[in-house]
Amino acid sequence: MLGTGGVSLPYHNPLTVAGRVLQFDHQTRGRFMLGICPGQLQADAGMLGIDANTPRDRMTESLEIILRLLDGETVTHKSDWVTLENAHVNLKPYTRPRPHVAVASAVTPTGAVLAGTHGLGIICLAASVFAGYDVLDVNWGIACETAAKHGRTMDRKAFRVLVIMHLAETREKAMANIQFGFKPWEDYSFSVNPKSGLLGMGGIETAVKNGLAVVGTPDDAHALLEKCWAKTGGFGTIMLLATNWADTEAARRSCELFARYVMPRFAGRNTQRVDSLAWMRENRDEFSGRYFRASQAAIDKHFKGAMPPAKNPDKAAE
Repeated sequence: MLGTGGVSLPYHNPLTVAGRVLQFDHQTRGRFMLGICPGQLQADAGMLGIDANTPRDRMTESLEIILRLLDGETVTHKSDWVTLENAHVNLKPYTRPRPHVAVASAVTPTGAVLAGTHGLGIICLAASVFAGYDVLDVNWGIACETAAKHGRTMDRKAFRVLVIMHLAETREKAMANIQFGFKPWEDYSFSVNPKSGLLGMGGIETAVKNGLAVVGTPDDAHALLEKCWAKTGGFGTIMLLATNWADTEAARRSCELFARYVMPRFAGRNTQRVDSLAWMRENRDEFSGRYFRASQAAIDKHFKGAMPPAKNPDKAAE
């Protein structure tokens, strides 16, 4: 699947967004997903003359228009920032009834309310920071409550949680790997917002120490997933943020370790084999005893049948 991490709807005309969505939906033959957000970068908002207090309301307004357009409606709409006159799209969706749409949710309940209202997926972008992690379950609950009010039911399969991690064979190696690109990433994050992300919670060491990010081993990654699972009550997809902390080879190795050791364990695909091996280990003396007794019996039976019959002394005397 190809998904937009987040189209900042207040920065675009909703008719243009709807047209692009349908174009990608057809080009990918149904493998496109639309992710939406209000737009976090105030530098962008400032250059577009958008007041910092308006993006969430504009996102809500734009989303409602986009969904109507994707459903084939003709829309006439006028507000202080967007005007549409008999607007409609030129393609029907390739995906029926329409492509999957997911809304970003960080700390505020805005995304959760939209998801519940319209039956959308949720992308929890801030699970690796205190404020975002603390409301993972709260916002999911808000989405479910809102959905119920609109006669809908939220689907946990469309509940996505974004975490930060880099894996290696040892914690020491993982920490050494990220020295490649962590400082440039940190400088960028600080330039965007010094109070958000890992910087706002004391840096990478603090984030790792508190178990909200992973720079370590597959065991550490599994522990974080279990922590998020317990907090949320269950989610459909885990997402890994591409930070470019490590070089290409180390980043690929991190993904390989995640796929090979974390995913099967978290999904419980090997539990039967693990339990079976433990059962065999507990009963190995009994099983081994049976095997050797059976083997000895087979040996004894063979040689007993192969021995010539004993001579009759009386017959030999005659």
